[in-house]
Amino acid sequence: MSENPAGRKPGQRNESVHDRLIREAQERGGFDNLKGAGKPLRHLTGPGARDWVTQWVQREDLSGVLPPELALRKEAEKIVDTCADLPTEAEVRSVVDELNRRIREMRLRPPLVTTAGRTRSCGR
Repeated sequence: MSENPAGRKPGQRNESVHDRLIREAQERGGFDNLKGAGKPLRHLTGPGARDWVTQWVQREDLSGVLPPELALRKEAEKIVDTCADLPTEAEVRSVVDELNRRIREMRLRPPLVTTAGRTRSCGR
């Protein structure tokens, strides 16, 4: 009988690297006695769900994971505050011109369409 190229014994399941790492951690007791174990996660359903997500994004500082369109919109909403501390009109104009350039570039880019798990550009 030839050896299995994946190194598995006959009847052994195909396990991803991530599944294997989780299984090994469970066997070592790495998930034992975690804070909140066996308790439901608060605010994942109902009217507070959106607030929970907002607090999580703020707590984990995940602001950089927004889609580019939303990141630009958020930046545009804060442009007055951003420019308030700039000492000269030239610097304010430079910051606003750069934001406007990126907005124009984003608006001219063909939209992406996702179909059946694949993302493609409509413009190509």
